[in-house]
Amino acid sequence: MNSELQTLDSKLAVIILAAGKGTRMRSSLAKVLHPLHGAPMLSYSVDVAREVGAADIVVVVGHQAVLIEKTMKDEGLVFVLQKEQLGTGHAVLQARDPFRNFQGTILILCGDVPLLRASTVRDLMDKHRTGHADVTVMTTLLADPSGYGRIVKGEGDRILKIVEERDATEEEKKIREINTGIYCAECPFLFEAAAAIDNRNAQKEYYLTDIVGIANRRNRTARSFVAPDFREVMGINTREDLERAEDIIKRRGMRS
Repeated sequence: MNSELQTLDSKLAVIILAAGKGTRMRSSLAKVLHPLHGAPMLSYSVDVAREVGAADIVVVVGHQAVLIEKTMKDEGLVFVLQKEQLGTGHAVLQARDPFRNFQGTILILCGDVPLLRASTVRDLMDKHRTGHADVTVMTTLLADPSGYGRIVKGEGDRILKIVEERDATEEEKKIREINTGIYCAECPFLFEAAAAIDNRNAQKEYYLTDIVGIANRRNRTARSFVAPDFREVMGINTREDLERAEDIIKRRGMRS
């Protein structure tokens, strides 16, 4: 894996999570390589990262890592390997070494969320900076939040914790504001918090969502930014999701 950053002279870098297999796609191809309107799904997240000004983009790969790196070899990306898929917190921790000399903001994107607009990400980053946050989570509101991590709020936009559905109480399951998996976080706080995550949960995974609770315990600031259009932050998990995304992109007039 190519694991050395060349610049890190900007205030923004990006980590894209792209290690999952995507079993619900019913395909032998890694989920992030599925074609969407003429391009691999992963390329949409790369485009957004560039549009918002990231000079350095680290992609965390796992399933079919070599094929992903080969497919994206001309994009100037840095690849780090997550040998075992032990959760999103564990995935981010695999990217720690390339950022050992970085002191800016890290934007975390998902390789299977191709409909996200750069303008929405800019709004997230503005909220993060003006709110002087250590971590800001992009959230959205769903009529049916089943299956998603719920945002447990304090006053205003302060987040106390994010609870995965399997670990949520009946009261917490009524919350409609959900986690999208997209974050802004300050480095080195991000990696300090990721290293402190444990896997005491129903899935026995290291959830990146736990950095919110860690931030609160350490008197750091965790805020939310609500994405106004839930369709933008829709993760692609099935072929039906992919077809819906294709229709949306066609209506937007993106790519050829």
